[in-house]
Amino acid sequence: MRRILILDDEPSVLSALRRTLRAAFPPDDVVIEAFDEPEAAVLRAGEQDFDVVISDYRMPGLNGADVLQLVKGLQPEAIRIVVSATTEILDVTDAINRAEVFRYLAKPWEQEELVATVREAFARRDRFAPPRPAPAGGQDDVLRRLEQDEPGITRVDWDEDGNIRLF
Repeated sequence: MRRILILDDEPSVLSALRRTLRAAFPPDDVVIEAFDEPEAAVLRAGEQDFDVVISDYRMPGLNGADVLQLVKGLQPEAIRIVVSATTEILDVTDAINRAEVFRYLAKPWEQEELVATVREAFARRDRFAPPRPAPAGGQDDVLRRLEQDEPGITRVDWDEDGNIRLF
């Protein structure tokens, strides 16, 4: 199950982001958590792992670069995206450099571009992040996928004393 955290201090923008992502990703595949307060989003990121974190840049209190930098410290594997109306290049550069932002999307965004960016973020996380522990009951599926990607990886050669033989 994938998880997305979205943060924007404007309720209408937050609803639009949620609606766009909900239409693109079924609830059985992707959980979306939405926040309108930066501090609440950071607290939640300290409790739950997310694949993708999408944040507005300009907000009262913590700005998007601050939030994403904190999230990076909590969850370095989470892919970070900024969605903002700011056109000031120094602000955008600050966010990208400090929080290692994957993409910057300008408001108003194109729905197809937002969805494509999130799909790319999922693929990037899959490529570069360590795998998460398998959920209970899903171990067989994980083993099948591992075996598909790396034939022989799930087979173990034991010696008579119960030690694993490495070749």
